[in-house]
Amino acid sequence: MLPLFIAENAGDTIWAGMVYFGFRFLFVGRSRLTAIILSFLFSYTIEFSQLYQAVWVNQIRGTVLGSLILGKGFLVVDLFRYTVGIITAALVDRVCLNFLHVRRDRHL
Repeated sequence: MLPLFIAENAGDTIWAGMVYFGFRFLFVGRSRLTAIILSFLFSYTIEFSQLYQAVWVNQIRGTVLGSLILGKGFLVVDLFRYTVGIITAALVDRVCLNFLHVRRDRHL
């Protein structure tokens, strides 16, 4: 039911956004830049790890959880999707935090 472009790209983009917010949650006292850098490192490492095709790791990738975390095959386009997802999540994070700070300051 979704437009083809969204259906093909949204999953990896949302996954990368989830990775960003996961790092923001784990390292709440750190800067937004820290979460961005860790998100890129994590996401790109997972993607490049898909070039490794040993039997044992392919068995893990054959499970639902393993395929969601490790993926199934290397695609350059996924790197672009991750980039869009991480940057979008960081922008949403910034806008939401700025909005909350403005609202809080108005009530003080």
